[in-house]
Amino acid sequence: MNQTTSRGQAAFTLIELLVVMAIVGLLLSIGVPRYLVSLEKSRDTILKENVRVLRTTLDRFYSDKGRFPDALDELVQQKYLREVPIDPVVESSQRWVLLPSSDRDKSGIADVKSGAPGTAADGTPYASY
Repeated sequence: MNQTTSRGQAAFTLIELLVVMAIVGLLLSIGVPRYLVSLEKSRDTILKENVRVLRTTLDRFYSDKGRFPDALDELVQQKYLREVPIDPVVESSQRWVLLPSSDRDKSGIADVKSGAPGTAADGTPYASY
């Protein structure tokens, strides 16, 4: 048995490896941008949901207590939330923009918006959420 022949048949040629690498590169060039877009859309969806949860919780707090909370941590202390949701764009629960009530007789946080700079995938500014 000739060792050269058996090695030559069992190994890949340089051309075969280059073709496989080119195919993998092509697939990655198609897949990675789509993956990044889906990550951005997921972040936007999570942000919208977290804002909705905070607003609903503020409304429930007001309905129960007859006043708005002085801080978001009060919602956690009073067991309305387990924890203050994270703004997924800035990856922090401390960057929410807290808006007071427009009624002078009511103090506390009446509304919340994202403190993230920039815009979502659809062009909507994060600050408008």
